[in-house]
Amino acid sequence: MDFEARKVIEALRSGIPSRTIAGHFGSARAELLAEVSEWLGTKSSGGKILTASYGEGKTHLLGTVFQMAQHKNMAVSMVSLSRETPFNNLSQIYQRIALNTYLPKREQSGFDSLLDKLDSGKMAELQLYVAKELQTDKLYYLLKAYCNTDDHEVKYKLLADLLGYMVTNAQLKKIYKEIFQENVIYSANFVKSRHIWDYILFLSKLFNLSGLNGWVILFDEAEHIGRLGRKSRFSAYTNMAKFLDNDNSNVLSLFTMTNNYAMQVIEGKDERGHLMETEGFNNELIENVLLRIETAVELQPLDRNEFMEVLLKIVDFHSRAFDWKPSINLEELCEIAWSCGYYLRTKIRAAIENLDQLLQYGDIGVVTASELAQESYNEEIPLPDDL
Repeated sequence: MDFEARKVIEALRSGIPSRTIAGHFGSARAELLAEVSEWLGTKSSGGKILTASYGEGKTHLLGTVFQMAQHKNMAVSMVSLSRETPFNNLSQIYQRIALNTYLPKREQSGFDSLLDKLDSGKMAELQLYVAKELQTDKLYYLLKAYCNTDDHEVKYKLLADLLGYMVTNAQLKKIYKEIFQENVIYSANFVKSRHIWDYILFLSKLFNLSGLNGWVILFDEAEHIGRLGRKSRFSAYTNMAKFLDNDNSNVLSLFTMTNNYAMQVIEGKDERGHLMETEGFNNELIENVLLRIETAVELQPLDRNEFMEVLLKIVDFHSRAFDWKPSINLEELCEIAWSCGYYLRTKIRAAIENLDQLLQYGDIGVVTASELAQESYNEEIPLPDDL
C-alpha cells in the first residue's frame, strides 16, 4: 500500500484541508499563485486579503502558500481564527502565532533553536535592537537573562514567555536579579494590551539574523471577526491594520475570509455608521481596513480544465492508495462530479465516492449532494469590553 497516497485520499474524502494535500495539489490557480510567489519574494512588509465562497479552497490555498514560503527559506505561521481565537485580543493571537510558527524544512513548530544558534555578534545585535527599537525594554532584560543562565527551569519560563505564556514584569525582575544581582529599571512597564507588537518585531528580527528570507503569517477564517460584538470588531479591525499596513516589521500577512463578509457584516451591520457613533477608535484606520476587505481579490471557482487537472491527480492517488487501475473515462468522471454540487469540496468528494464505488462494486451508482447553508453573521457574542 502507498501510505502517502492513502493519506491524501482520506484527507480529501474528509474535506479537511491539510498541508499534505497542498503539497500535491498546488498547481491549480497558477496565475494567482504566481502573483503570491512574487509578493513573497519582495522581502517587504504588509498584508493581503483573499475572499472566496465556502468550500472553494481558501484553506487549501493557504497550505500551498505555506509550502511556497518554506521553499523560499521563510518562517511561516498559520492561525485559524475562531471563537477561542478572537482577533480583537492581540496577545492571544500572538500566542497562537508563536505556537504555530514553522521554520523551513521543519515538520514541528518552534523557533527556540534559533536563539541557541546565534553567534555572539548577532546575539549582541539582537539585544541592541530589543533595547533601542521597541516600545518597551522588557525583551531586552528577558533575552539577557536567557543568555546568561544555565538553570533549565528559568530558561523554560523565559522561552514560555516568548511563546505567549508571559511572565509578569515582577517575575522578570526577580529572575534578572537572581542572575545578575542587579535591579531591573524598566523604561516603560510592559502591558500586553498595548505592547504585544514588540514580540512580533522581536521574532521578525530573530528570523532575519538567523538567515531566513522573511516571515509569513497566514490567517484563515477571518470572517469570524464578524461574529464579535461591535466594539470587539472595531478592535479586531484595528489589529488587522497592524498586519496589513506595517512598514518596518519585515512581516508579510495573508488573510482569507468568505466573500459575503462585505455584504453581511460591513453593510448588514452598518459598520461605518456605528463607527462614527463609537468613541475610542481611529476611524481612518478602520475605514481603510473595511475598504481593503471590500476590494479584496476574490478566489474564483476552478473552471472545467483546472478541475480536470485536479481529477487526474485524484485518480492517480486513488489508484496508488488501493493498488488498482481505474477503468473510467476521465471526461465521464468530470461530468458526474461537476454536476454533484456547487462547491469545489463537494465535487472532489463526489469524484472520490465514484472511484470508491467503481473499486468495490465495479460500477458507479447515483451520487447526490445537498447544498450547504450560506454563512451567517447574525450571531453577535458580547465580550467583556462590549458590556
